[in-house]
Amino acid sequence: MRSSDPDIAPLGAPPPAPPGRPAPRSPLELYRVFNRLALQGFGGVLAVAQIELVERTGWLTREEFVEALSVAQVLPGPNVCNLALMTGDRFFGWRGAVAALGGMMLVPLLIVLALAAAYDHWAHLPAVSGALRGMGAVAAGLVIATALKLARALEANPLGLPLCVVFGSVTFVAIALVRWPLVWVVCGLGSVAITVAWWKLR
Repeated sequence: MRSSDPDIAPLGAPPPAPPGRPAPRSPLELYRVFNRLALQGFGGVLAVAQIELVERTGWLTREEFVEALSVAQVLPGPNVCNLALMTGDRFFGWRGAVAALGGMMLVPLLIVLALAAAYDHWAHLPAVSGALRGMGAVAAGLVIATALKLARALEANPLGLPLCVVFGSVTFVAIALVRWPLVWVVCGLGSVAITVAWWKLR
């Protein structure tokens, strides 16, 4: 819910953009950018979201994007949908949130329905299963490339780069190798990281 004070950002959202910073001119522009973003996101939208919102439009800085994504990841629902809601709300309140989420979901939903019907018809073909495996490898590469790009934003993190690397490495080991449930990692390791950051910010 938005605050009545225009200088106070909604919970989890990046603060309002300072004067002179690029910003969408209307909810329709938000819709167009998030729709373009979604239509490029084969295997995942995170990599494209960083390119569109940080590098192409400049609506968010790299640090703002990382902070918003961090909140989006611990909230219920898909990360990119949460990110779209927070970004849209930042600029145009609930109208912006609806426009950004609509851009993320509307046209891709129609495409997914059509592809699901096509896959059901041709799934038995070796070429189709091979293409899907290849797209999975590309999607993994996009996620890794985005993580490396965003790592530079950790230099401004209150934890400091060394501690961020430690927490990130432990998280990777816990989820990818030990295969702990995500909720345990978020509640356990996330709580430790929040406590350390709070202590450093004091």
